[in-house]
Amino acid sequence: LSEQAGAERMYVLATAAAREAVNGPDFIRRAEAVLETEIRVLSGREEAYYSGLGVVSGFIPVDGVSGDLGGGSLELVDIKGEIRNVGVTLPLGGLRLQDMAKNSLVQAARIAREEMARAELLKGGQGRPFYAVGGTWRNLARLHMEMTNYPLDVMHHYEIGIDSAASFLMQVAKGDVEKTKGIEGISKNRRSLLPYGAVVLQEVLAAMKPSKIVVSALGVREGFLYSLLDADAQKADPLISAAEELARLRSRSTAHAHELAAWTGETFAAFGIDETEDEARYRRAACLLADIGWRAHPEYRGKQSLNIIAHASFIGVDHPGRAFLALTNLFRHEGLFDDSASELKSLATPRYLERTRVLAATMRVVYLLSAAMPGVIPRLKWEARGDGTLALVLPRELAGLYGERPVGRLAQLAKIINRKLMLKVEGQGGETAAKK
Repeated sequence: LSEQAGAERMYVLATAAAREAVNGPDFIRRAEAVLETEIRVLSGREEAYYSGLGVVSGFIPVDGVSGDLGGGSLELVDIKGEIRNVGVTLPLGGLRLQDMAKNSLVQAARIAREEMARAELLKGGQGRPFYAVGGTWRNLARLHMEMTNYPLDVMHHYEIGIDSAASFLMQVAKGDVEKTKGIEGISKNRRSLLPYGAVVLQEVLAAMKPSKIVVSALGVREGFLYSLLDADAQKADPLISAAEELARLRSRSTAHAHELAAWTGETFAAFGIDETEDEARYRRAACLLADIGWRAHPEYRGKQSLNIIAHASFIGVDHPGRAFLALTNLFRHEGLFDDSASELKSLATPRYLERTRVLAATMRVVYLLSAAMPGVIPRLKWEARGDGTLALVLPRELAGLYGERPVGRLAQLAKIINRKLMLKVEGQGGETAAKK
């Protein structure tokens, strides 16, 4: 497959199973002959390190303890922006634990509890998130999604509250998962390890007392790839990078999208709307994604864009933030009070939901004036009037854009932000106010 894909170089990593199995060295030798390349057998600390880097690459900000549960081992790393220690490897992988416990979940819990007592770094994670990595824990999270009828089928950055996790894990750890609601969504060959994954996670929660569980779709593989990037690339915002890529593939003009991102920042400041760091990031990403549906039929642009954004392989964004991005695009196309996507709206905070409408209303004004082409938006200026009115000023050479439709759109925006807005042409009278 690598040859067919035209891969110029292969990086082959082996983890706990190849490292510790009796026939591991023989397997590695034979695999190297087949692949015609060296296989790097990671030590336990290296496995923990790269797994931790995977979490670092996928969350902004990241502050907590990551745990990567594989078939043979559990790797724990303390992270605060970057990896803070060498990590710990415990022999608690699902397959190994099942074997050591001789298929007894009671014995598995005892073994896990004894091993957790050796992981001092867990005590430093109290009150901070626990980032769950690995296939068994992802399948536990998927089962939790099914049981709670969660509205967004996206695994990365799925969060489980501690109270909800406690009762859920207790149920799964009993071992009779075949009767659990939603088990049909889990492949049959994964089901037998779910109780052991639940037992280990129970003991993690007991030893660490985290604030919540956050699921990471990124682990050793992504962490290793992240380690190959130069320092500047590692510092790049993964959400903005992905939004830019999607804009290049599907939008009319990425230059226009960047202009929109900068101008809406100035506009929010003019409106007196404050933003957190994440809110500013999400607004910028929403602007980069604002035109990805333009090739669709006008009646479907909003819904198509919403589906693409809601289910895109974005990282560096939590689920409320993802709802913000998707709903902004829906409202930009379908209208500011579209009643569809009610399930996705339930993920957005009230503050996010309000801001999606402000941003979408602003976009609905700007797209009428710019036709999604670069060079126009930077020439649109906000001018404060003595009576508290804000005027959106068109340069004289664009006076032909003045008309009833943009004035009407500006009136919608004025109503949402509860301010008097007007559209005017530079140096001309006859201004028409968009009243509250």
